[in-house]
Amino acid sequence: MKNIAVIGTGYVGLVTGTCFADLGNRVTCIDIDERKIDTLREGKTPIYEPGLEEVIRRNVAADRLRFTTSYEEGLSDAEFVFIAVGTPSGVDGEADLQYVRMAAETIAQTMDHELVIINKSTVPVGTGDWVSDVIRKHQTQPVPFAVVSCPEFLREGSALADFMNPDRVVLGSLNRDAAEKVAQLHLPLRAPIMITDLRTAEMIKYASNAFLATRISFINEISNICEKVGADVKEVAAGMGYDKRIGRAFLDAGVGYGGSCFPKDVKALEYMGLLHGAHPALLRAVMDINRDQRRLIVHKLREVLGTLDGKLIGMLGLAFKPNTDDMRDAPSIEVAHMLQREGAAVRGYDPVAMGVATKMAPSVEMCANPYDLAEGCDALVLMTEWNEFKHLDLGRLRSIMRTPVMVDGRNVYEPRTMLEAGFLYRGVGRGYNRERAE
Repeated sequence: MKNIAVIGTGYVGLVTGTCFADLGNRVTCIDIDERKIDTLREGKTPIYEPGLEEVIRRNVAADRLRFTTSYEEGLSDAEFVFIAVGTPSGVDGEADLQYVRMAAETIAQTMDHELVIINKSTVPVGTGDWVSDVIRKHQTQPVPFAVVSCPEFLREGSALADFMNPDRVVLGSLNRDAAEKVAQLHLPLRAPIMITDLRTAEMIKYASNAFLATRISFINEISNICEKVGADVKEVAAGMGYDKRIGRAFLDAGVGYGGSCFPKDVKALEYMGLLHGAHPALLRAVMDINRDQRRLIVHKLREVLGTLDGKLIGMLGLAFKPNTDDMRDAPSIEVAHMLQREGAAVRGYDPVAMGVATKMAPSVEMCANPYDLAEGCDALVLMTEWNEFKHLDLGRLRSIMRTPVMVDGRNVYEPRTMLEAGFLYRGVGRGYNRERAE
């Protein structure tokens, strides 16, 4: 059993701390947000992540997991300290490291024994060296420490499974002994462990997310060509995916990526490249295509309905992906804004994200269920592929809509099925089926 402190109780910090506790360690999660800590002490989670609340309660009851706002309490017996605070985008797309700096300075001022400090936050290349400098500068006494980079590869909605069954654990440090100690923490996961230098580990995280975002933008570019030439992008992606060199993951055409990672990390990597004299043209194209996919939804609605002024549009799904309430950079927010700017009224429904969405899009009318949403609508737009949307009563939907138009931003439905149900259907990149449906 090791004593671990985790600074930050967002998605990454809370999942990291909870899972290490579930592996048998004693973990203290630290956050300066008193309301968030009070919520966690009550056994509730400030975020929606399937299964997380149950695991938190189990480990709190076993006295392996606790929560505090005090660095003194959290670091008092810690051997390892994970920094898992937010790194939002700055004005030019750069990663804002103010919270990392605050954490590093407070660690330096609090620590009174040797620590291994582990960067879990997604940070620009070179941050590990910078954190070391910040700590040395602000130490009140010369206590030895080492900094290790351990980037996270968690997906919202499946974060617990991703932590417990990782494809790999990446560790970077200039101190091999410290990296080996962190590797020992991860041995129960039975995953490949790669130890490299700090900057390479930091780059692995950015390069991984940028590559996945590139796959999404690539298939969206293909989907637009499919519409022009009359091919079906779902079949194209399936045919591509059988090639072992390509694979099927992240080849689903739609409204583009969102959330807290891909948009932020691609911007930050582009900024790093520019800052150091590179020419990141591919990353720019990835971001441009992603923005265009959101506009494409409005274009499809305009194509079918003519003017959008005075129309009522219902949005099925608001979160950027299923199994989360995360609305950060969710395509639904931008699409709703564009529709309202053209004079449309917008309704929304999401199984878990409406509380968050109400704060971010107060002008969108929230509905209790998909059928209340559809009542009197001129069109429905599927923005998030929640499972419940795959099993809607299409006949009932059609009967209560003003005009039976469905723009499927995630290609959940089959064009032939929608035609038979009486809908005018538009998917993304489904050119041939669209022509046949008409």
